[in-house]
Amino acid sequence: MNPDIPLQLLGGITAREFLRDYWQKKPLLIRQAIPDFESPIDADELAGLALEEEVESRLVIEHGERPWELRRGPFAEDAFSTLPEREWTLLVQAVDQFVPEVAELLEQFRFLPSWRIDDVMISFAAPGGSVGPHFDNYDVFLLQAQGKRNWKIGQMCSSESPLLQHADLRILAEFEESAEWVLEPGDMLYLPPRLAHFGIAEDDCMTYSVGFRAPSAAEVLTHFTDFLSQYLTDEERYTDADAQPVSDPHQIQSDALDRLKGLLAEHMSDERMLLTWFGQFMTEPRYPELVAGEELGEEDFISSLQDGAILVRNPSARLAWSEVDDDVLLFASGQSRYLPGKLRDLLKLVCSADALHSENLGDWLADEDGRDLLCELVKQGSLGFADE
Repeated sequence: MNPDIPLQLLGGITAREFLRDYWQKKPLLIRQAIPDFESPIDADELAGLALEEEVESRLVIEHGERPWELRRGPFAEDAFSTLPEREWTLLVQAVDQFVPEVAELLEQFRFLPSWRIDDVMISFAAPGGSVGPHFDNYDVFLLQAQGKRNWKIGQMCSSESPLLQHADLRILAEFEESAEWVLEPGDMLYLPPRLAHFGIAEDDCMTYSVGFRAPSAAEVLTHFTDFLSQYLTDEERYTDADAQPVSDPHQIQSDALDRLKGLLAEHMSDERMLLTWFGQFMTEPRYPELVAGEELGEEDFISSLQDGAILVRNPSARLAWSEVDDDVLLFASGQSRYLPGKLRDLLKLVCSADALHSENLGDWLADEDGRDLLCELVKQGSLGFADE
C-alpha cells in the first residue's frame, strides 16, 4: 500500500499524514469512511454467535438487576427475549475469526502492521444502549454499521482516573465532554489510547470496533523474563569476584547494583531473544484452542496440492515474519521458526495471500525447505485445506 495515496477510509488524507498527525495523538472523525457500508452480519446473526461456546460475548444492561449489569455468554436462546426495550448492549469479540466477510474489512487497514491488529468486536445496542463512559489503553476505530450512535469525547485518562465501583466494568466516575458527533452507517471515528468516550445508541444500532494489541510494560517485563528464564542455566548467578573489603557489612553498595545491572543487561539486550519473544507474543491467538492441526505426511500433502487442493489461513491464526542477519524468522500463532533467507518470498506469500495453491506456490513445492515449512504449518494448525 502506497503511504502517500489519499485514502477514503481516512477521509481523504494519506496513511503517512494520519500516522503523523492523528495516530496515538488525537481523534479523527471520518464521514463516509466506507460509503454506503452494509454490515455482512445482522443483529440476529450476531445474537446467534453469542450462543456459541467458543465465542466470547457480553451483555451490558444499564438498568438490570443492578446498575450496569454485566452478563457473560454463551447465552441461552431465550436470553434476548427477556431483555428490556431500551438501554442494553450486546458485545461479541473477534467476529472476524468466525465471519470471513467481517475479516475482509481488515484489508482496508493494511497501512498498519497486521500483527498490531487484535480483532473486530461488534456491538448491537437497543435505543439508549451504552457501556458507559470509559477509556481504552489501545487505539480503536469505531465504524458505524447500522442505525445511529451518538459519540461524546472527553478527557485524557490514566490509571489514576476515578472509576465507579463496579466488579466488572471500568466506567468513569467523571466525564468531561469536549466534542459530540452522531455517526451513521459508513461513518468512522478513530480514538487514540486513554481518550474518554461515551457512545449512546439513538436507535437499534450496530458498531464495529477494530482494536489493537498494545502490551503493557508490566506484560512485557513479566512475559519476556519468563521466556528468557527457559534458556538460562542455574549456574548463571550474581557474582562479585572483584569485591573489595567493606566498612559496613550491612550496607548495599552501588557497585553491587552495577554488577546486577550488568547481569540483567547481558540477557535483556539480546535482540534475537527479544525479537523471538515479541513475535511469539504478538501472534499468540486469542483462542489457541481453535488453532489445531492434523498429522499429515509430506507425500500426501504435496499430492493434495497437485490435485488442486487449496490452503487457507486458519481464521484464528496469526502470522508475521522478520529478518535476522541472513535468515528469516516466521511467527505462527505463538510459535517461531528460523528459516534460510531463500524462503523470504515464501514467508511473504504465506502471510499475505488469501489462498495458497499449486499455481502461486509454483517452484516452492519443489524446494525441500519450502515443502517442509508448508506441511508443518498445516500440522501446527495455522494453515488448513479449504475443503475442511
